Amino acid sequence: MEKMKMHTPNQADENFRKLSELFPNAVTESITGYDENGKAIVERSIDKDILMQEISANVIEGREERYQFTWPDKRKAVLAANAPIAATLRPVQEESVGKDGTPGGWDSHNLYIEGDNLDVLKLLQEAYLGKIKLIYIDPPYNTGNDFVYEDDFSERMTDYSSHSGQYDKAGNRLVQNKESNGRFHTDWLNMIYPRIKIAKNLLSDDGFIFISIDENEVDNMIKICNEVFGEENQRNIIAVRRGIKNVQAQFETVSSLSQGHEYLLFYAKRTDSRLPKLSNEFAETKQGKWDTFWRGTDRPTMRYQLFGKTPETGQWRWEKGRADRAIQNYKDYLNQNEYNDIDDYFSFMYMTTGNKPDFLREYEGKIQYYVPPQTGKLLSDNWMDIMMTGSYTIFDTEKSLDIMTRIIEWITTKDDIILDFFSGSATTAHAVMQSNIKTNSCRRFILVQINQAIKEGTTIYKAGFRDLCEIGKERIRRAGQELKKENGLIEPIIDIGFRVLHLDSSNMQDVYYCPDELSRDLLGRTVDNIKIDRTPEDLLFQVMLDLGVDLSSSIVEQVIDGKTVFMVKPEGVDREYLIACFDKGVTSETVTAIAKMQPYYAVFRDSGMASDSVATNFDQIFRTYSPQTERKVL
Repeated sequence: MEKMKMHTPNQADENFRKLSELFPNAVTESITGYDENGKAIVERSIDKDILMQEISANVIEGREERYQFTWPDKRKAVLAANAPIAATLRPVQEESVGKDGTPGGWDSHNLYIEGDNLDVLKLLQEAYLGKIKLIYIDPPYNTGNDFVYEDDFSERMTDYSSHSGQYDKAGNRLVQNKESNGRFHTDWLNMIYPRIKIAKNLLSDDGFIFISIDENEVDNMIKICNEVFGEENQRNIIAVRRGIKNVQAQFETVSSLSQGHEYLLFYAKRTDSRLPKLSNEFAETKQGKWDTFWRGTDRPTMRYQLFGKTPETGQWRWEKGRADRAIQNYKDYLNQNEYNDIDDYFSFMYMTTGNKPDFLREYEGKIQYYVPPQTGKLLSDNWMDIMMTGSYTIFDTEKSLDIMTRIIEWITTKDDIILDFFSGSATTAHAVMQSNIKTNSCRRFILVQINQAIKEGTTIYKAGFRDLCEIGKERIRRAGQELKKENGLIEPIIDIGFRVLHLDSSNMQDVYYCPDELSRDLLGRTVDNIKIDRTPEDLLFQVMLDLGVDLSSSIVEQVIDGKTVFMVKPEGVDREYLIACFDKGVTSETVTAIAKMQPYYAVFRDSGMASDSVATNFDQIFRTYSPQTERKVL
């Protein structure tokens, strides 16, 4: 049996491993000193001369002038992104909602995670590496009134009393970043950089990220994204209309023109990632197949749709005659089928009308209304037709549901995963559920939000909310019920629920990670390597994180020979993927029953076997019934 590591990977080690695989001849070891016993201290090293030869490039050293984006403590920000942590996510079923909206339900595939998003992103690395199709974030804008994460982990909780700020339940500190702070931009950059760096790892190869930001830090955010994703992967900088309250507020503080828009930075994971085309689902008629024709340009952000028959060769371009011909073709079809008010169906052609683009399509033998995502919208970098600020909650900085719906329906399809790790009032979750109902899809969301306290005396506080996570969870609950009522969802076809997870310290005692550093006397007093306040469900989720198992997997609890056994099966897997038993006193009968199920992973408590004979026979039982199962203990 192999002992589980139960901590996040060290990304620096992973990067060194990848380099070693590419250029093993450039990897070497060097003696950097000697310890108190005279033993040599050997550290890994890179032979720069060999590396230069392998890649035919120079290695820049020292302070040689070159273009770069840097700031004080940037090195610390890079190290913060790579450093491993011993933490976990603990399930909270009583705060969760089932996929049909049932309070306390646990079958939803959506996740709502409370805690510092830097730690949460690290914890998600194993389970969601390269699996997220779309990331949207609305980080602090650094206006001088925002609270930003304080990432100085060298301070203890007792030291925090000398600082102003707020805390989440785990003691993570939020500080107000005032413009008078001499490190105003530096503190914000140190906060945002490691989070963007880790987020890139979670994106799928065809994934995209959208970042809302305003004029205060847009330049720095662009530089960060250019460094992390590559300047060649910047797809656009989109302007979105700012809410009227935000515009009016500026008259009190500025003497120049007010800022009437904010920005959406739009980046791809890879250079070869192609933007999805807009919907191509049109009617199959007796006249032939109707298709989509693009404006006369190859630029994907300058396209919109026209109706018409596919020409035999070439591309239809924006020419008045051909556009009229395309419209007339479809009008002829409608005339033949005795539809009235034909001109109403083509209001989408004229951007000034503001009408919602309704079309007709043939489906199961019937002509039905159909609203393709983004049809008739001019997809340029000017999204001034939508206001950035939403109005669903009483939260002043809530993001627009229309903005999120446009992004989600454009970029994602089917069962894609959408991540928002600055979730705020949970607009992203609302938009995902709404888009799923509209397009009959099963996209999933993962929201992350630190448990920031609401300031007393504010409208939100008077409404009964005490922290930001309360607002987010309640918003999802209410939005799900509204959508269910509006659309007549009787059965849980569309998932309107979410699983709640809280970030916390590891379930394991310190002795689990560094037994050699503890005194023999202390080790003798340690009865168990698991903290006494942790449940089997807590242990299960840390195991899932460690093994990279989807946290929305189906979890079935079963009693075998008097012991509680968890059976975990991710979506699309045709057999039990992970079976875990954390009870003590596990007998050979329990081990045999689990082995006969032939899971991919079997996990037990290190001290869980009922006797030495059970521990001795453990491997033999699995070799007999399921030799391919990976056996692990904690």
